[in-house]
Amino acid sequence: MDEHPWRSTPRGNAPGGGPVSDRGAQGPSGRRKQARFMATLCRPSVSVPEHVITMEETLELARERHADHPQLPLALRLIENTGVRTRHIVQPIEETLKHPGFEDRNKLYEAEAKARVPAVIQRALDDAEVLPTDIDVIIYVSCTGFMMPSLTAWLINEMGFDSTTRQIPIAQLGCAAGGAAINRAHDFCTAYPQANALIVACEFCSLCYQPTDIGIGSLLSNGLFGDGIAAAVVRGQGGTGVALERNGSYLIPKTEEWIMYDVKATGFHFLLDKRVPATMEPLAPALVQLARTHGWDATDLDFYIVHAGGPRILDDLSKFLQVEPHAFRFSRATLTEYGNIASAVVLDALRRLFDEGGATDRARGLLAGFGPGITAEMSLGRWQTADETQGVRRT
Repeated sequence: MDEHPWRSTPRGNAPGGGPVSDRGAQGPSGRRKQARFMATLCRPSVSVPEHVITMEETLELARERHADHPQLPLALRLIENTGVRTRHIVQPIEETLKHPGFEDRNKLYEAEAKARVPAVIQRALDDAEVLPTDIDVIIYVSCTGFMMPSLTAWLINEMGFDSTTRQIPIAQLGCAAGGAAINRAHDFCTAYPQANALIVACEFCSLCYQPTDIGIGSLLSNGLFGDGIAAAVVRGQGGTGVALERNGSYLIPKTEEWIMYDVKATGFHFLLDKRVPATMEPLAPALVQLARTHGWDATDLDFYIVHAGGPRILDDLSKFLQVEPHAFRFSRATLTEYGNIASAVVLDALRRLFDEGGATDRARGLLAGFGPGITAEMSLGRWQTADETQGVRRT
């Protein structure tokens, strides 16, 4: 008998339902069924580069480089209000401020990814107690550089993953991609029980710095975004972490131009609409609806792991979900210490929950990433402690 029958099984659609586009463990009738195996999001591994820029340094650079900007006081105030104390970047700030051209920057993106990502993956595999040969699919998310073939091909060749490992690179969901990666891993493990998925988020936002962009949104992003890498395993069987039960997506209609790239010869130019900070008012009901579809109350969960694009997002979620601000402490800590590290934020916030000792067994939680579209990628799950009697297959 084939030891890995799901590898050759045609991919099917995970069952779903509900008013929000969602995926959950449901039977054909819509009633929930008891699944023998639950996809469990294990402890993420996170790494940030060694070069650090502080809030004070960011403000001083803005004053020096844009002394004559008519809206400089507004830009400085907005940067200060982010609450970002430190950010980590892949080059010294002197090099970051230069622009050698998109070709050189993209080569640097590839070189830095190959130099830094494997160690992060190895820690994630070790924490989940799996081998590279136990992984059935690699979901790689990044919006700050481009490679074809994806880094997934290089990783399979270099790190000993099986040649039959599926590859799912996601490049155009921006900050929402961290949540999307969790959801696609959940879908895969629902379709193929006992399969294991590896999520990798690699974001070098500093390589998208454009010295000629002096709009308020661009100046704000120069003080908000940082660089970071995260990886996590979603185990189809066993594991300690968040046992994923349902996921969903929601897009606010007619907002595709609110967060976007203007792609030019000089690379990716980040465009940020002034209406973006207020997007939690229309997105919070989508979170509430997904939880209600699952029989949960989004205002009364045990933990919340969400993308921290800025402090207003967390403040508004607290307001519209009627949840104490303390509930978002993990996301706020990521924002304060690392800045907005795009798709890696959700995984770093979850890593901080693990560092705090995790949650109580069966505690209910919400994970969500927000990004261009305007899109929310949401998931619900319960905290699970590994059952010592459950093993993971070793190949």
